[in-house]
This record gives sequence, C-alpha cells and structure tokens, in this order.
Amino acid sequence: MAEPGRSLYPSSGRRGRTERRTLRLLRLLLWVGTAFQVTQAAGPELHACKESEYHYEYTACDSTGSRWRVAVPHTPGLCTSLPDPVKGTECSFSCKAGEFLDMKDQSCKPCAEGRYSLGTGIRFDEWDELPHGFASLSTNMEIEDTTTESTENCTASKWVPLGDYISSNTDECTATLMYAVNLKQSGSVNFEYYYPDSSIIFEFFVQNDQCQPNVDDSRWMKTTEKGWEFHSVELNRGNNVLYWRTTAFSVWSKVSKPVLTQLMYKWAQPKICGEDLKGAVKLPASGVKTRCPPCNPGFSKTNNSACEPCPYGSYSNGSDCTHCPAGTEPAVGFEYKWWNTLPSNMETTVLSGINFEYKGMTGWEVAGDHIYTAVGASDNDFMILTLVVPGFRPPQSVMADTENKEVARITFVFETICSVNCELYFMVGVNSRTNTPVETWKGSKGKQSYTYIIEENATMSFTWAFQRTTFHETGRKYTNDVAKIYSINVTNVMDGVASYCRPCALEASDMGSSCTACPAGYYIDRDSGTCHSCPPNTILKAHQPYGIQACMPCGPGTKSNKIHSLCYNDCTFSISTPTRVLDYNFLALAKTVSLAGGPSFTSKGLKYFHHFTLSLCGNQGKKMSVCTDNVTDLRIPEGESGFSKSITAYICQAVIIPPEVTGYKAGVSSQPVSLADRLIGVTTDMTLDGITSPAELFHPESLGIPDVIFFYRSSDVTQSCSSGRSATVRVRCSPLKPTPGSLSLPSTCSDGTCDGCNFHFLWESVAACPLCSPADYHAIVSSCVAGIQKTTYVWREPKLCAGGISLPEQRVTICKTIDFWLKVGISAGTCTAILLTVLTCYFWKKNQKLEYKYSKLVMNATLKDCDLPAADSCAIMEGEDVEDDLIFTSKKSLFGKIRSFTSKRTPDGFDSVPLKTSSGGPDMDL
Repeated sequence: MAEPGRSLYPSSGRRGRTERRTLRLLRLLLWVGTAFQVTQAAGPELHACKESEYHYEYTACDSTGSRWRVAVPHTPGLCTSLPDPVKGTECSFSCKAGEFLDMKDQSCKPCAEGRYSLGTGIRFDEWDELPHGFASLSTNMEIEDTTTESTENCTASKWVPLGDYISSNTDECTATLMYAVNLKQSGSVNFEYYYPDSSIIFEFFVQNDQCQPNVDDSRWMKTTEKGWEFHSVELNRGNNVLYWRTTAFSVWSKVSKPVLTQLMYKWAQPKICGEDLKGAVKLPASGVKTRCPPCNPGFSKTNNSACEPCPYGSYSNGSDCTHCPAGTEPAVGFEYKWWNTLPSNMETTVLSGINFEYKGMTGWEVAGDHIYTAVGASDNDFMILTLVVPGFRPPQSVMADTENKEVARITFVFETICSVNCELYFMVGVNSRTNTPVETWKGSKGKQSYTYIIEENATMSFTWAFQRTTFHETGRKYTNDVAKIYSINVTNVMDGVASYCRPCALEASDMGSSCTACPAGYYIDRDSGTCHSCPPNTILKAHQPYGIQACMPCGPGTKSNKIHSLCYNDCTFSISTPTRVLDYNFLALAKTVSLAGGPSFTSKGLKYFHHFTLSLCGNQGKKMSVCTDNVTDLRIPEGESGFSKSITAYICQAVIIPPEVTGYKAGVSSQPVSLADRLIGVTTDMTLDGITSPAELFHPESLGIPDVIFFYRSSDVTQSCSSGRSATVRVRCSPLKPTPGSLSLPSTCSDGTCDGCNFHFLWESVAACPLCSPADYHAIVSSCVAGIQKTTYVWREPKLCAGGISLPEQRVTICKTIDFWLKVGISAGTCTAILLTVLTCYFWKKNQKLEYKYSKLVMNATLKDCDLPAADSCAIMEGEDVEDDLIFTSKKSLFGKIRSFTSKRTPDGFDSVPLKTSSGGPDMDL
C-alpha cells in the first residue's frame, strides 16, 4: 500500500512513482437521484434547533411517487423543535446540470460563480475520509487445513482514503468497498482507476434490490497498461449496490513450477546449464508449503486443493461455486488467467524448424500469472501451445440469425520480448483439419489484446507458435527472447464453466419459472423477465439482449431485417435538394460484381493481382460476395475432397496468381479477407461513423448530382488495423455508362487502399442516376395545321435520370387558323356598317315627318296672330297640296337636326321647336 500522504494522482509530478501492487480509485461519478430515510431522536430539555444545526432530506418515495421533506439534525439528540415535515417534490423531479436544489424552498437555483453541479449526479473526488454512504469491509480467504501458516488478521485490510484517491489492500485478504444508491431513473456510474498488478484480483459489479448482479459485461477489471483509465457501467432504475472488491495472491518466480500446496523446483528442460560449474546456483529446496493459488473463474477448490469445474447452473470467481440467482443463467465459457498448471484441454510441444518434426519437449511453461515459452533445442524451433474446444453453445437468437456468423469469440492478452526477428503465429483449425494462420506478430510487441470471431460451430483448435529466429544457426543465442500469454477467454463453450450469470427470459411451468430463449429480435426486460420485440429499424445486440437499450438504431438510408439482426439497404435511397427531391433505385446494381487491381510483383518477379468482389445492396441484407482460398484444392488429385477456406461478405478481397505463374490450368486464389461485413449507412455526406470517403481520390463529378456513398465496416481486427477494416463505395450517376457500369479504384492507390485498412471504390453507371420525374422533361407545342395542333414531351438535355416515370403520350387538339379569324372579322365589320347605315336612314326619315308637322303648327299660329277668321275645319282645302313648301326658321344640317330633336324634348314628353312669324317678329318656342 502507498505510504500515507504520498500523492499518486495522475497530474502530480510523481505520477509514475507507484507501488506495483496498489490499486487506486480516483473518482466516482454516479448519475443518480438518491433518497435517504432517517430516524429522528430527541431528548428532554433540549434547545430549539437553529438552521445551522440541521439540514433537509427527502423520505423514501411511496407507491404514488410522493415523498416528504424532513429536517435532520447534524448531531442527533443535540436540539429539538425541528421544522415540521412538508410535502416534497415529485420523485421524478430533478434539476438540470449547473443548478442545485435549494431544500429550503424546494426549487432549482443556478450555481454560484466558480461552482458546478452535475444535476442528477454525485461526484466524489475528495478522499480525505470515507464519504457518507460508502462502506469498507474485509474478510479472510479460505485457508486449507494442511497449511502450517496462521490465519492472518484482515481487520485492517480495507480501502483507505488517501486525499485525491482511495487505495485498496495489497495483502491476501478480500477488501470490499460498497456504495448503495436508489435511482429514480436509469443512470450510470463512472470511475477512474489504476490497476497495474495482475496478481491482484480486482472486480467491480452491481447488485439490485433482489441481490441479482448486473452482468452486461464481465465483472473482472482489466489491468491498466497506460496509467489511469476510465470505466463506465449502466445502472437500472431502483436500488443498486456498487461493489469494488480486491484480493491479492502471491505468485512465484517464472523459473519455478508451483504445484498446488507445495513448491517444487526443477531445472527447465532441456537443461542447458551445469550446476557443478564454479559460480553455478543450486536448485532451491522443494516441499515448502505455501498458500494455495486461486483457481480460474468457473472453477472451485476441492478438499485435495485441486481445481474442478463448477456444475452447470452455478458460477465462481475462482473460490466457491454459487448457484445462479433466479431469473439468470450461467454464461458458459473458459477464462484462463491463473497459470498454476496447464489446463486439461491444452497441450504443448516443440516443432523443429529444420525438419519440422515434433520433439518430446515442453514448449511453454506456466508461471503463475502467465504462461511463457521455454528455451527449446534450437533458436529456430517452434514453441507450440494448443487449446482444443469441443464445440459451442451460442444463444438462441444468434443461431436464428443466418447472416450473423459469430457463434463465439476468443480473446487473449499476450506480449513478446525479442532481440531479433522473432515471430508469434496464431492459427485456427476446424474439425482436426490443418491449422490456418490467422495473424502474425513480428518483433517485440507490448502487452496487448487480440480477439478472433468464431463463425462455425465445430470442434476448434487454437494454436500459438513462437519462433525466435527463422535463420538456422548452431547453438542458442536468443534464449532471453520470449512470448508470454497472460489470459485466454473463450465464450459460449459447450460444457464450459461460468464466471458470472446473466439475466434470462422466464417461462412458467409446473415446477415454477425456468429460463427460456427469447425469439430472434427480442430483448429481455430485466424487471419482468419477459421478451419484447425491438422497435422498427433497430438491431439487437445478440450477446447482451438486456433492456430496450440493447436495440441499436440503424444508420441513415438503412432498415432492419425481420429478426432485427442486421441493417441493410433495399437498393432505394432518397435525398432532398433545394430544388427537388431525388429518388434512387439501385436494383440494377444489386448483383455481385468483381474488380481486379493493377498487377503487382513479388521480390522474385512473380505477378499477382488483388481481386475484389462487391455486393452493394438488396437481398434482405444477405452477404453475396464470396472470396475463396483454393490453394489446397488445386493440389488435391481429382476425385478426392479437399478443404478450402472461403469468406462471405459485402466486399471481400483475394490474391489472384495467374495460371502462367502457378502452372495450373486455373489461377490460384488465396488469402481471402473480408473488407465489409456490416453496412453502417448510406448518405451523400463524406463522413459517417468515423469513416471518411475523400472526394479527391477520384475524378470530380460534373453533372451536379451528388454521389451516393455506401459505408461499411469489417470486424476483422489485425495488427495494423486495430479497429478493423472499413470500405466505402461511391455510386455516381453516369448517363453514358450502361448498366452495370464500371468500377474503379483510386488513382493514387491502385490496390484500393492507401493505408491498408480503409478501402474506397467508385461505381459509375446510368443505373446510379435518380429516378425520372416530371421535372426531367418539358413540352413542345406545334403550330395549328389544318385545324390540328400537337403537344410533344421530350427529356431535358442532358438527361440525368433513369427509370422512374415515362414520357407522357403526344397530345392532339383541334385548333382554328388565322385566315378563318380574318374572315370572321371582316364579316362582322361589314354587318356592323350596314346596321349603322340603316339606323341613320331610319332616324332621318322620322325627323322629316316631325318638321312637316311643326311647319303646319307655325302657319296656324301666324294666322291667329293676324286676326284671321277661324277655320271651319282642319281639313285640306280643295286645290291645296299636301306637299306645301315649308318655311324653316334656320338652316341646319341633317345631323344638327337630329341633335336638336334629341336635346329639346321637354319634361312632359313634347319637343320644343323654335318658330318664327311671317312678319319677322321674335321667335316663339312651342
């Protein structure tokens, strides 16, 4: 344990000066809303409590979601007359980040300058003393009756606050740090830890109010390789108890071979030293009893100190077997992290690097917390370590998914220390067939982890082979070059053991509730143990199907299949532009296509090609591209069956050696790899989920239609591609390239990649153009010929669409020519002129009659003025002519008379006509 007062916080100047077997916890950040229930005590004759002597807390929430605010004294029994309880805020109430809850008036208020608030979270970063709510416990480990050592006192073996951090114990006692919290909504716990010593077992886990562990991930913490690291775990609503538990074990030196309760020493084989020489060390005495080392997770100790697997339905952290709680099932597998003896399903040997014959020697030696390579007979010998797994037992949801090839995975942590060109090979064999190399590491490699996805449920063998040098030299110069494996973890192993139990779906039966498998695409509700379907366009994390959060949304331009196991594109895509909506249909591009890169040459001048196979979309997300390794098949005589390795993916790559190089009738295909086994999304953006498709890798598009980009990932992790490979396919509209179009690689990277991990392709085709719409054509109207007019529809040039709607049929309409309308106009004008002439004549004739009558009246009036005898009658006398001359008072034109006639009509309906007497007197109006 660190010395008191010594600062080991990462930002201090002495950050690297740490003690090897010390675990330090820096900060705990709990995103929770806590509720506390307390009791109140009062004594007689106490003074009334002042505000500085108490604080407010909330009671636990009742079934209606209500609570009370109560006053709690800082020191019970010191004062009395506390404020009465008042109704509290709703249990779901919380303040935002940057605000705090003022308990006096129960309202959210902003933090003062220089202070901060996490909202619903609590931060612990001051460890001068154990904060309120934490508890530290210690227990003794089980001591075998045969040991002569006295039982150690573990009372002082607790977690100790040391200012900026809290430190665990380093002795062989179990120290547990606990914190209980009640969450009003789902949250998380985040903490920073420093754990450099693998001889200390460090585990973190969470239990709910039914004491059931939250086991989304393994509880075993990983050692920190680069200083302080963060760890985060999701928490469920309700009561949660957080546990940090450590136990330290003594391990032996790497040159010794521990055997259970007794230490026995023997010389490493083959023996390459002389113990009788001057200055030689002697073999230490054997037989000294010591504490038993821990068993691997899933195993327990027997009375004779041996490690035996726990029965199915139980789990173990390496000590005692514990039955899985109700509603859980064991997560079976193999987890080897303690190397006291070689596991029964592993074997080791040495293969000669000269004649490739096996030697009766041990290739790997156990050393407590790791297994390492032995010396061997020669520096170019292969040190062989093999693990055999009889089969796998994947979850039911994985078995129902025909496209998800993962049935299990193997993860191991290793290290190589070399002075020359050493190599570590990892190989996989299926059903006792020849091992196939999967990955190779050359030279010294720091402590790191590697994961291999197992895609076939069969008997598998995993082999590690270490060769110090490929050159054959006499003697052994590089015995200090070594490979170490610290841990091996295989999941879903048939007849395996369990280090933890995971929630399962419950099925009612006569015997009670039992675990059952959920249908594919269904997640398990933790509270009820029932199965629920994932929402549309989400996929289920098959290996951790717990809660709605296990349903992950699909990327843009994709949707989920029926069993929610993968996201795919159905060869359709749509995007809105400022002027229109572009709809695409890539069904014509759904078939598998191939592309070969430019020729490459080996150091000896042998020619080969990189051959790519692509399947873009559709097929319900089924991977259609297949790349095969047929090297073995070509060497097998006709009629005999062989075994060829094939890769199925959206995009895969193989190395093709032409027939003129190999001498076979057909070319040789080898080294198939998957470049794309998961579609991330389809978009016109150049970046998606950390994958970038640089536009400058290809010639620019010139039609104004954006490229549609398909983004893929591959889960194959390699030494150079620690995050796996990725691939992008740019689909570009090219009206002059008929279906299927042409595929091309970047001009600057002829093998499709510039870094070996990210591959890029350009697919140009008319089938990549958007679907035709009314915006892509226009109408041409012809002139009227013989009373007929035609409207014809034509595509706009250049035509930038394909498929979609067709051009409308030609439209014919009846029309009238210009000559016809000219004739109509002349006829109408002539008729109008004739009508006006007739009307003029009519009114002129009528005016003539009126003038005659008025003349008669004038004459009669003149006779009256001259006192002439009155006429006996008004009849015309004999001899008089009706056509007597009229006497006009003034000369007027025809139109003037008409105007006078129309303008001098009196209100009583009579005309007013000016008259003149025969004597030349004044005019008279009648």
